[in-house]
Amino acid sequence: MDGSAVADLKSIVAPLNFLVPMAEKPVAYNYEPPPGTPVRTGQSITHRVPIRDARPMIGQLSLDKEGFVLLHHQTAVTNFYDEEQIKSVYYPECVRVMQRATGAVRVVAFDHIVRNAAKAAIKGSGVKMPAKRVHNDYTAWSSPKRVRDLMGDQADALLKNRFAIVNLWRPIRGPLLESPLALCDAQSLEEENLIASDLKYPDRIGETYSVTYNPNQRYYYFPKMQADEAVLIRCFDSALDGPHRFSAHTGFDDPETPADAPPRESIEVRTLVFLPPDA
Repeated sequence: MDGSAVADLKSIVAPLNFLVPMAEKPVAYNYEPPPGTPVRTGQSITHRVPIRDARPMIGQLSLDKEGFVLLHHQTAVTNFYDEEQIKSVYYPECVRVMQRATGAVRVVAFDHIVRNAAKAAIKGSGVKMPAKRVHNDYTAWSSPKRVRDLMGDQADALLKNRFAIVNLWRPIRGPLLESPLALCDAQSLEEENLIASDLKYPDRIGETYSVTYNPNQRYYYFPKMQADEAVLIRCFDSALDGPHRFSAHTGFDDPETPADAPPRESIEVRTLVFLPPDA
């Protein structure tokens, strides 16, 4: 985007939560940790930052540059709280969307998270709260490891060519008024602000990036997203150098959210995207 055009975009100022720089590696648990162990180590700090309305930019956004795009997708899923429908209907839909958007020769949908603050309070629901800290789901280490974990004997051959990990994020109901998603322009991320952090599961340890604050970071959102809209978020790209291989995102408290707005309901599906050898 041209600098003057970006400056002309409507924006809001909202609080975003960042990691405070720390000496040791941050750790977070994806399950109930042992007694006396915090769910997450490290401190967060809140900065009020401008978040620009990206809707006027839709035709100029790309996964390779900004790291996110918005598209329309009408789903056949009737209940996003039904695990069987998600895996049998929605996963194949996400695969087709990714193939069209990226030109991939193969796409594997392998994981998803449903978020709803009201349902997250019900023990055993499997539903999570909106994540309100700036982060990226995969790192330079955990991305190829995920391919090896999931693709078995095929992994070595697949890793010889370019691949990416791309999320498909959408509201379950719209318009989305509460806890919208802020997306950082990947071109504005600095390597020094990407902090590798352990994510502990009962059976394995993953790695994500926490993000420290930098006033040069540029954030965008798509106001009042509808249920037939989806954001693709490129979390990792094996072909690009430096921090532009990654992106960052977070839910945030929108100062324009009406007091009676229903809680955000959203789903994100994670995909491995294997690109042609010449990509």
